[in-house]
Amino acid sequence: MALSTFSLAACGGGDDSRDQRMAQAGPNPDLSALMRVADPKIGARKFTQCAACHHIRPNAPDIGGPNLYNIYNQPFATNSPRFGYTAMLRDYAGHWDAETLDQWMKNPKAMIPATTMQFSGVAHPLDRADIIAYIQSQSE
Repeated sequence: MALSTFSLAACGGGDDSRDQRMAQAGPNPDLSALMRVADPKIGARKFTQCAACHHIRPNAPDIGGPNLYNIYNQPFATNSPRFGYTAMLRDYAGHWDAETLDQWMKNPKAMIPATTMQFSGVAHPLDRADIIAYIQSQSE
């Protein structure tokens, strides 16, 4: 029995506009082109896969991973003073911008091999861009 588009959307999947937005981004779009067509509302739905381990609201507790509210443009491993970040992430120079979030969401272990995050990544680049747009919208 096939799932309806509504049920896919309700669980964080399904994006009827994906093909149209990919066409708007142009052939072989880079992250910048994808961010121009990214939709934070669609990203909020897609964030549900992240919400199993991450809250993204002010003063929310850490769960399996740190609270991601206001993480955009913050240095690595600093967003939650309560969370036990790995030494490799604490020592990794940089901050959470679109490029690093994209790299991280594509494959966390490729970026930080010693990460304890048990997530294989978000395969589709527009899905990652939508989630990044949502994360941006949840930052001050």
